[in-house]
Amino acid sequence: MRTRMTIMAAVATLTGSVGLYPLFEKGSWFWASVGAVLAVSGGGLLARRLRLPAVVNLVFGLAGLLLYLNLMYAGRDSWLLIPTPESLRHLADLANGGWQSANRYAAPVPVLPGIELMTAAGVGLVAVLVDLLAVRLRRTAPAGLPLLAMYSVPAAVRDDGVSWLAFGIGALGFLGLLMTDARDQVGGWGRAVTGRRQSEVPLAGAEPDRDERDRQAPQLDAAALAASGRRIAVGAIAVAVLVPAAVPGLQPRGMFGIGGDGGGATQTVTTPDPLVSLKRELTRLDDSIVLTYESNDTQAPDYLRLYALDKFEGDRWTYTDLDSQPKDRLDERDIPPPPGLSAVSSREVMTKIHVRPEVRNMTFLPVPYAPSKVSIGGDWRVDERSLMIYSLRDSAGGRDFTVRSRRAEPTTGQLAAAGNYPAEIVSRYTEVPKNVPTEVRQLAQDVTAGSATALSQAVRLQRWFTLSGGFTYDLSAPAPKHGSDLVDFLLRSKRGYCEQYAASMALMARILGIPSRVAMGYTSGSEVRPGEWVVRSRDAHAWPELYFEGTGWVRFEPTPSGAGGQGTADAPRYSLPAVTDGDGEEGETAPEQDDSTPTDDGAPTAQPSAPHRNDLDTGRGDGAGQDEGHEFSLTPWLAGGTLVLLLVAAPMALRELTRRRRWAGLAPPPPGAPPRPRAPSGSPRGGDPAGAAHAAWREMRADALDHGLEWRSSDSPRATARRLEATLKLDAEGALALGRIARAEELARYSLSPSTEPPERLRADVRTVREAFAASVGPGTRWRARLLPPSTVEQTRTTFQAAGNRALDVRTRLNRIPTRFTRH
Repeated sequence: MRTRMTIMAAVATLTGSVGLYPLFEKGSWFWASVGAVLAVSGGGLLARRLRLPAVVNLVFGLAGLLLYLNLMYAGRDSWLLIPTPESLRHLADLANGGWQSANRYAAPVPVLPGIELMTAAGVGLVAVLVDLLAVRLRRTAPAGLPLLAMYSVPAAVRDDGVSWLAFGIGALGFLGLLMTDARDQVGGWGRAVTGRRQSEVPLAGAEPDRDERDRQAPQLDAAALAASGRRIAVGAIAVAVLVPAAVPGLQPRGMFGIGGDGGGATQTVTTPDPLVSLKRELTRLDDSIVLTYESNDTQAPDYLRLYALDKFEGDRWTYTDLDSQPKDRLDERDIPPPPGLSAVSSREVMTKIHVRPEVRNMTFLPVPYAPSKVSIGGDWRVDERSLMIYSLRDSAGGRDFTVRSRRAEPTTGQLAAAGNYPAEIVSRYTEVPKNVPTEVRQLAQDVTAGSATALSQAVRLQRWFTLSGGFTYDLSAPAPKHGSDLVDFLLRSKRGYCEQYAASMALMARILGIPSRVAMGYTSGSEVRPGEWVVRSRDAHAWPELYFEGTGWVRFEPTPSGAGGQGTADAPRYSLPAVTDGDGEEGETAPEQDDSTPTDDGAPTAQPSAPHRNDLDTGRGDGAGQDEGHEFSLTPWLAGGTLVLLLVAAPMALRELTRRRRWAGLAPPPPGAPPRPRAPSGSPRGGDPAGAAHAAWREMRADALDHGLEWRSSDSPRATARRLEATLKLDAEGALALGRIARAEELARYSLSPSTEPPERLRADVRTVREAFAASVGPGTRWRARLLPPSTVEQTRTTFQAAGNRALDVRTRLNRIPTRFTRH
């Protein structure tokens, strides 16, 4: 069974999982993982106790993990402890919710039920592989690979990676596994053989005493060897931890995070320049954190804007050159009010932003639109037309600043009833180059045909990009460099990322006469705790802004969101109103309590909910809420312990089931019933004396094996009884019971007139002999016979061999069938 190795494999897995701590807010995930590892270890122990093949060891480990997860997270939908289709569907739904939550939240994530389930399942799978490799296959060194894989997750998700202390704990666990395996392998050779030199052989007739022989025999200093091994191991771990921390460039903040300024080869985060580095940000493999912020916005915070691109030059969008003057400094003037915001209500939002020190060359501030006051040190200026905040010499990297902004709250009715545009807005934001192809102009008219207001046209454009136009979000698409690239995106390939979507919708809006521009910056990011958000490089984004008199610049979202698009993008509620064909009233606000609103053709369109926020009850059944305020929970321990007990009790249950099956149906037939045919050996039938004799003999043989007594298959029943009686020194009652069983088996084998002993008598004799067996052995053997009976191992092995022989026989018969080919 290799119990010691099984325990060390579980310990190594748990110590390795400690490196996952940076991913979570609290430690309750660890206790769920402990239960998963215990369940896997119990399954592996059972498979090895039954001496099953390695592939079955893997299956038993996975089965133990599934039973544990089912008991922990879907126990109410299960039948006792057995998974049901309902419980498996509940697990799948919970895992899906956990996956979405993991993608929505930034690390450290809250330990929601779905995330906890995924973590326990992941650690459990690692435990299955470690148990299979290190314990069953005796390949301990490769077992370090799945353990190392757990360290790659926080290293890929978080910039600070895993601390040296967590790495050292995991390394010590793996080292203990290696040492235990080495001890088992060396111990398998037996004790060390000692010898004496020829010169030390005593003279003839002079036999040294035992103490003298022990003094003369060379001894192995095992303690010294073990101490040397430990010193080498500790030194290796120290080198592995200290050297990377001390080598310049490998640690951004110096040794153990003390000191260092991130210079030299330290990783930097490059903020997006207009349409140049946007794709580079979206496809960064490290997905670095750009900034964090706190907001008092009761709804999901708005996007953080860096640039407002107001010029379309036929192949790309850019912004008009800024004519910066000293009077534009923030400390010398107030930020101008946002243009056009006059008729709709708005609310003030306070946002505290911290830009990571690794960010370089961020000369434009990421702020929610529209900023009314920015508190930041340095020479920062504002462009009064676009309200972009910029600096000629300073960078936002490493800075903390506060933004007070006005967030407009227009209704669809107010947007639909917007008045005419001011002349300066029309001249500046509706200009379209003459070289825009006719196909694109016609396409804009076709998509919005039947719309009577600018709002309905904008909504139709957005819905065409996200729903009905057949577009696919694809980061592998090349950035547009020529006007023909935009035509190809709209009319042929329909594959691209946010740059193409935003640029295309803004251009089509201008073709329709709606003032528009392209904004670039970041989405609101991922919420890590209430009111606190994290923005990463993958949240870099571009979106169109359309102008509505009375509201000003309004954000739309033509880029698909979620797993199949820009993950943290979301469409504003006002951009999904009820749209008619132009004959009726347009722009009515969708009911807040409704989950969908009708489209032009009557089909429902999903209303967005508050984005990036996890419902704390997601994936839970009714009443399944958990108190997340407690770090420690007994439930995983109890569940894991229960599964281990069930797995360990399986051999005992199998032994009892076999015993009942042997005696089932052996009662004599009722009076007047036709006689039952005599059963062949090994297949007793009710009322058959020979069958009862065979059942008693096989049951006594199993009891002998369970109690560690020798059983010779070549002996006759009489010889076996004689040898057992002499070995056990039975009393008179036990000797009579053993004699009756042997006599019945002998007659059933060799005589035409079987024993007339009734099955009840033989069954009582088997119990008497079993008690004699138990009295002849020690307590340890008696407990083993009850809890882990060896006869079940032989029975299971025989069953597998029989199944294999039947499969081989079927294959042989199939191979003997002649194959005939008919020519047509």
